Parts: sequence; structure tokens; C-alpha cells
Amino acid sequence: MGYEVALKKAWDDLANLKAPKNLSVKFLADEYNVDTAAEKILSLPCNAPAKDFVSILILHYLAQKLRGLPALSSQWLTFRELSGVEGYYDAYYKRSIEPIIRKYGNSPDALGDVLGRLPARLSEGGDISIVVEAFADVPVLIKLWKPDAEFGPDANIYFDASIKNIFCIEDIVVLAQLVAGQL
Repeated sequence: MGYEVALKKAWDDLANLKAPKNLSVKFLADEYNVDTAAEKILSLPCNAPAKDFVSILILHYLAQKLRGLPALSSQWLTFRELSGVEGYYDAYYKRSIEPIIRKYGNSPDALGDVLGRLPARLSEGGDISIVVEAFADVPVLIKLWKPDAEFGPDANIYFDASIKNIFCIEDIVVLAQLVAGQL
């Protein structure tokens, strides 16, 4: 089963909000042109259509932006602290946390190398932490801990509490996976 139903609903939502014909949105390190009349999303750096799951995130973000994005709360929540995550955690962990641990677990300081490629900055906590600006006003905090005598390496992803007023849980799972994949 594809993403057709979710895409149609997202495009309809934008149409109901009287979205402008052309919108531009930055997502991670890319910029996208959203043509609401043609219902097309184009990655400008790649000059290629966005993948369906990326399009859904962009459309959901833009719809909320047109309604008014919630103010950042400065309260960081783990995925488990969000409501409605039952049944999603295993997939979330395998798609987002495990890849970070595999890539950076034994050399967390290397995470700092992404600062030049992504809209990100160093933060506090863990052995190293960065905040990635996934979309404007949608920060994602990644914390890594080095292995020690008792425990192996560990990582976690945190979201500003405002995210629950922008994306549904399925979107947050995809967002975390895409952020982890860009690291």
C-alpha cells in the first residue's frame, strides 16, 4: 500500500487553507519548491521530485505553518514521553536510534562533523549533543553517550514539546528516521 491516501488528504488540506500557488520550505539540508496547483514538490538541490514520505511531512508542516506554528516550549521530550506512541517504539528505535549508535557510538565526537552539512548547532547533555533544525521552528535534539566499563554506547532523540501540535506520531517516526539518516 502506498502513500496515495495520505498525500491526497494533505494536498486537500492545503487547498482548503487557500495556500499560495508556490511555496518554498527548507527541510534539513535541502530546499523544496511546493507547487500547490500542480500538487508537486521538487527538491531544488537535486532538481527531483520529493519522495512521497518526505512530501507528506512537508505538506503537514506547511499546513500547520499556514494555521500558525505553536511557539517552541523549550521542553525536550523523548519519543516515549509523547502520547500515542504505543506500538510505534520498536520501529522508531530501529529506524532512528540504532543507526545513530551504530555510526557514532564508539566515536561520538564525530557527530560534530555534521554541523557543516546540516542546519545544526552544538548543545548540552550527553557526551555530545546537537540540535538539528529539521524545519524552521522544529528542532530535534540528538544526545550521544560514549561506552564505559558498564554500559555500551547510547543515544536518544528529543523533540520540543510543540512537535505534538505539528505532526502526528507516524510523522514523528519518519522525521526521526530522516534526521538520523542525514547524520
